[in-house]
Amino acid sequence: MNQLVTTLLIIGGGPGGYVAGIKAGQLGIPTILVDAGQLGGTCLNIGCIPSKALIHAAEEFEKAGHYAGDSPLGISAAAPSIDVTRTVAWKDGIVKRLTGGVGALLKKNDVQVIRGFARILDGKTVEVKTADGELQRVRCEHLLLASGSEPVELPFMPFGGNVVSSTEALSPATIPQQLVVVGAGYIGLELGTAYRKLGAEVTVVEALERILPAYDAELTKPVAASLKKLGIDLRLGSSVLGLNAAGDGVRVKTAMGEEIVLSADRVLVAVGRRPRAGGWGLESLQLDMNGRAVKIDDQCRTSMRNVWAIGDLAGEPMLAHRAMAQGEMVAEIIAGKRRHFQPNAMPAVCFTDPEVVVVGMAPGEAEAAGIDAISANFPFSANGRAMTIESTDGFVRVVARRDNHLILGWQAVGRGVSELSTAFSHSIELGATLEDVGGTIHAHPTLGEAVQEAALRALGHALHI
Repeated sequence: MNQLVTTLLIIGGGPGGYVAGIKAGQLGIPTILVDAGQLGGTCLNIGCIPSKALIHAAEEFEKAGHYAGDSPLGISAAAPSIDVTRTVAWKDGIVKRLTGGVGALLKKNDVQVIRGFARILDGKTVEVKTADGELQRVRCEHLLLASGSEPVELPFMPFGGNVVSSTEALSPATIPQQLVVVGAGYIGLELGTAYRKLGAEVTVVEALERILPAYDAELTKPVAASLKKLGIDLRLGSSVLGLNAAGDGVRVKTAMGEEIVLSADRVLVAVGRRPRAGGWGLESLQLDMNGRAVKIDDQCRTSMRNVWAIGDLAGEPMLAHRAMAQGEMVAEIIAGKRRHFQPNAMPAVCFTDPEVVVVGMAPGEAEAAGIDAISANFPFSANGRAMTIESTDGFVRVVARRDNHLILGWQAVGRGVSELSTAFSHSIELGATLEDVGGTIHAHPTLGEAVQEAALRALGHALHI
């Protein structure tokens, strides 16, 4: 058996793992990265990137269909058609370019990549079974765990056949006639909306009484209105019981206690993700855990010396950019720098139609924390740029301390608001006040003017409302 020795061994080549590897290489730390799949992990291969590609294709297809009708812009066109095979190939091309780029960056920074399945033997030793069946043993000084997460499976309706996870939903061979989505979180609504725009009849079943339960109700109202306009059937307060005997329908217990069957030739189960903690020897380390997640401190240290964990394996929030920031930090700490993971702002975006972005505290969170806060909304219906792109639903909201006007949080819902997340994060990280944002000149006409106007409105003197 071949044995290798390194300073840093990383298990997992997703956003957290590969960024840690690149940074470690830049800092001169001998590093080996092990991953059984394609570099880039869930995010690049079967998550963030391909889902946004599919969402874009669906939006363009729907837009073309809009112009086949009576468009107020005066544009008319023939009814569109779509070749889903070509759409998926285009999406795969983007993924291939990005994963290839990751491999090139790791190579450029002298990170050795081993393609294979890792199994932990102890806190310093990992055994890797490569794709060709060879066994390699790697000894390390530091072990970084970055195994990511996996879709949660319903025990009474396991994945297989016409029951799919987000992975299969992102590479469809055909568009189903009737799609049932189980779960009205961001994954279920993002993909359910895309499939509806591609022509499927979509029903979303959610056990809770509202969509996007991780976001406050005011933010989700424009999304719910859009789902209704698109013709998506929402079954809230309803629980899935399983497939019917024929396998062509989903048994559902409604909010009224009635059992019905929803016809479906495909079922997307999107009830959440969980840390990928099983099947690779993690339990042998006997680390302190938070449920299935590895417990870490603010330097991503686990309960075992020189064993680190980042990203989805360490639990919520499961965000690629969190994993990246943690991976970079761990590499710097190993190199001798003093770092702690204590961000003031961590944006989260839901790429529904319209998009939702949250950074920092919402009004309810500030109240729960005992902070005397003020908040104000500025609607896109009063924004010129929103009018010109036919998207006036939604708003920008700011939350700030009442005493010194320090900004605590931003929320927005509307078309393209994901691009406002950078400005939101900057203002919080830099300790901006309402006066700072309100007094900054914003380009006209842009959606960003709503950011300035929200700050001004919180101060009591918005200009355009």
